[in-house]
Amino acid sequence: MTHFPHCDTLALDQHGPALHVTLNRPDARNAMSLAMVAELAAVFQQIEHDPAIRAVVLRGAGGHFCAGGDIKDMASARSQRAEADAGEPDPFYRLNRAFGEMIQQVNESSKVVIAVLEGAVMGGGFGLVCVSDLALAGPTARFGMPETSLGVIPAQIAPFVVARIGLTQTRRLALLGLRIDGNEACRLGLVHQFCDTHEQVDTALDTALGQVLRCAPKATAATKALLHRVGHEPMGGLLDDAARQFAGAIASDEGVEGTLAFVQKRPPSWAANHQPDATGDR
Repeated sequence: MTHFPHCDTLALDQHGPALHVTLNRPDARNAMSLAMVAELAAVFQQIEHDPAIRAVVLRGAGGHFCAGGDIKDMASARSQRAEADAGEPDPFYRLNRAFGEMIQQVNESSKVVIAVLEGAVMGGGFGLVCVSDLALAGPTARFGMPETSLGVIPAQIAPFVVARIGLTQTRRLALLGLRIDGNEACRLGLVHQFCDTHEQVDTALDTALGQVLRCAPKATAATKALLHRVGHEPMGGLLDDAARQFAGAIASDEGVEGTLAFVQKRPPSWAANHQPDATGDR
């Protein structure tokens, strides 16, 4: 069991290889404070090279995922800005950029990141959804990019939203400040599954975590890293490197164990506690 430092804005609960991270500021609908940003960054940094953790489940306390940025932090930044000496970095820049660094860190994490969504999923919370590997929406989830209606811009999340749902749909949501429900979020590809009840959400999460455990952890991490390179490198060079990685994976401990387990019709060592389903897919 991994030992984590004390967190004031997060609740951490490890269940086997899954770390459940709950945004825990329910009185503020889990608004993203600078402290929460720092704690999320610290947690993801700590687990990055921890083989005991293979998945991270993000959710919010008190019926909401995240209502966006913390207004108190913005007021504090405004006060700091008024008092800042010439030449010092703008406190609003530091505040906004810190969130961007954290969300990029979550995006590039080698772990499988699962977002479980209910209630308000706004602003920064919307951005977190866009860097998850799997997003499950419950019946109360409401999504939005309200920044333009507040006179600001979705500076750090916009690139991730475009990558998630495309430029056309991002324009519609961001420029009109729209709010959408879980059904539409699923239709747009923002989330992967909409659940009619909270019980269905729990079932979908259990199923997803079971699937994660069936996949080899090193192969999963390498695959995620490969996917992030698509569109950023010339295809020929990317495929050359992917072939080298494939050859290495075949000869690795995971590759040998996985192919041997398939032939022997048994779960591989990394899924020893997972029972094959009734479809006989092994």
